[in-house]
Amino acid sequence: MAAIVRVRALGLKAATLVPQRGFASALEDKEIKKSVFISQSYDIFTNLALEDWIYRNFDFKNHHVLMLWSNNPCVVIGRHQNPWVEANISALERNGVALARRNSGGGTVYHDRGNLNCTFFTPRDRYNRKYNLSLITRALFREWSIKADISERDDILFRGKKQISGTAAKLGQPNAYHHCTLLVNSNKDQLTQALTMEKNDIQSRATKSVPAQVKNLTDANKQVNVPQLLSAIGYEFLRTNPTELVDGGRELVMKQRGFQLINPTEKWFPGITTLRDNFEAWDWRFGRTPKFSVEKSIELKSEEKIHNVKLHVDVEGGIMTEITLMLSQGGDALPVVSSLKGREYSEENMSGIIAALKGVSAENVKLAMNNL
Repeated sequence: MAAIVRVRALGLKAATLVPQRGFASALEDKEIKKSVFISQSYDIFTNLALEDWIYRNFDFKNHHVLMLWSNNPCVVIGRHQNPWVEANISALERNGVALARRNSGGGTVYHDRGNLNCTFFTPRDRYNRKYNLSLITRALFREWSIKADISERDDILFRGKKQISGTAAKLGQPNAYHHCTLLVNSNKDQLTQALTMEKNDIQSRATKSVPAQVKNLTDANKQVNVPQLLSAIGYEFLRTNPTELVDGGRELVMKQRGFQLINPTEKWFPGITTLRDNFEAWDWRFGRTPKFSVEKSIELKSEEKIHNVKLHVDVEGGIMTEITLMLSQGGDALPVVSSLKGREYSEENMSGIIAALKGVSAENVKLAMNNL
């Protein structure tokens, strides 16, 4: 593997990085330069903010960018997903694993330092995820002789079965990006625990993840590691023609802008702190969840017998808007008077409602049942 080409510590102000607008729409490939940005942050909210800042502020007409980044343990859901359906929220909080919502669609992924994330930035009219994924599979084969396939869903599979990379995208105007995560030596036990959902009967129209068997690249070749993979993919990106999968070799690499170490701070990316705060905010991570409802079966005791009832909670914007009891199959719903109505939905608050209901006196339960 050739050494990393022209590594620079950034360093560079936004105006230095952003090409000037006004170029002709049809550019020859030789006019398009490439850069590989390597984020120096391992914070998921900072990296999502950096990705969003670049997407919002760069002009990619004659400058294609690949951003490479890794995170401390976290779960990242798609823009239109329900976190309580996709992840074990209680386990995440217990283990100090962050939950983030990204701007792109798609399914839920687990990140840790054993992952490498790749974001390919281009103009919308040059968006081509097959090209991007092919760069990755070519890098894997060139460096470690690992043969990987691209599925119809644009996932990268090992031997056609086990998934080593998921994919998602944001398509805007004039810019677009495609990003994916590569499992290198991720902690699969933590991954399983984080993505094993709690047992709730949640009715939601939110986008649901498609379950898949996953595999680390180290299972295919023990020599694979994140730093070397970063170098291999970055080098493959720089040596490949910007619009076609044509290998330009070292000669093309030397014409590019090379690898640049990115320090995502306010000094170099004005406004990035606000973007980061927005990504970390409860209103974005949980409050943007599409409307859903939750049902839980509970037992209420009266003097004569045990009554099996269902607690029904409607949640909108992450807030519990209606709390009712279904006392019989197909029966009327009785409103539950609770100070938790209008509060954030959480397992803790649900448990509080259930505990309060179980503390209702036998006489009140009997009265409620007699009023059916």
